[in-house]
Amino acid sequence: MRIKAGLANDDLKAVPEHIAAIESAGFDGVTVAENAHDPFLPLAVAAVNSERIGLETGVAIAFPRSPMMAANVAWDLQAASNGRFVLGLGSQIKAHNERRFSTTWSAPAPRMREYVAAVRAIWRTWQNGDRLDFRGDHYTFTLMTPNFSPAPLDVSAPPIKISAVGPNMLKLAGEVCDGVSLHGFCTRDYIANQIMPSLEQGMARTDRRREHFEVSGGGFVATGATDEDVAKAVEWIRIRVGFYGSTRAYWPVLAEHGLEDLGHKLLDMSKTGGWEQMAGEVSDDVVRLFAAVGRHDELEDAIEERFGGLVDAINPTTPPSPPNSLPADLIGDLKKIECPFQAFAT
Repeated sequence: MRIKAGLANDDLKAVPEHIAAIESAGFDGVTVAENAHDPFLPLAVAAVNSERIGLETGVAIAFPRSPMMAANVAWDLQAASNGRFVLGLGSQIKAHNERRFSTTWSAPAPRMREYVAAVRAIWRTWQNGDRLDFRGDHYTFTLMTPNFSPAPLDVSAPPIKISAVGPNMLKLAGEVCDGVSLHGFCTRDYIANQIMPSLEQGMARTDRRREHFEVSGGGFVATGATDEDVAKAVEWIRIRVGFYGSTRAYWPVLAEHGLEDLGHKLLDMSKTGGWEQMAGEVSDDVVRLFAAVGRHDELEDAIEERFGGLVDAINPTTPPSPPNSLPADLIGDLKKIECPFQAFAT
């Protein structure tokens, strides 16, 4: 199993020290989210201040960016890191696209399909000198002059992963991408019974092989050196489960376990401003559906039971605990857990 850590994006001056500590601890990779700060800038700093560790946007919001802009920054990061970058993309929801980014909204799965194809067409032009002639319903790229073409890479083009929740986006990930980033609001049964069949259906369309397709995330991890540390992590997860459970888009996960009434109750509480009380509706049993729970000395078995055989990469640290709170020998043990993914196809 691949063990990853989150890389903070709020202080670029701190990135060299943080990436050095994460790499020396033995983590396989870092991801950077797009929230209050750009996800690419910290990875640029990390690329030139690390040697081995993988670098991934987890995720960059696609539609407000032209595929040309995403292709360009990904190309530069792949060159700077000597082939360690993964372009993780996400669609975000309609409200954020329209009201936060002032971006026209359309059905996300067809548009993401075209987005990924456009990025790869641009990369082929830069790598092989192919004439750029991409024409779609959402994007058209027909001009590329030598002055605006970066040099070919000495390594393969970056793998592309997308975040996916619903069946349409999951099938798309399996069909055209190199991996998928799953939401934390997932249970093992939901991954096995709903997510994996959709991914496999997509992969079958293009003969993609599971050992070259990375499944990341799909749950939380509550751990620490002591029972008190674990209890604090559990409470953080309880709050997140209550928050996500109030959103209709995530109710299929609750339905997998007959918890539809919980979703309705949480939604009603959100409408009346009961945000502080929502976590109180999430029982310990429900938390354990969404998380692997255990002290450091119990964690390997807990993660094997929760994620084993389905998920290839996880982040076992829970905010606000820093990545270096996980002992290096434990990271080594977690990496021994078998998973289907072996390496990205080049």
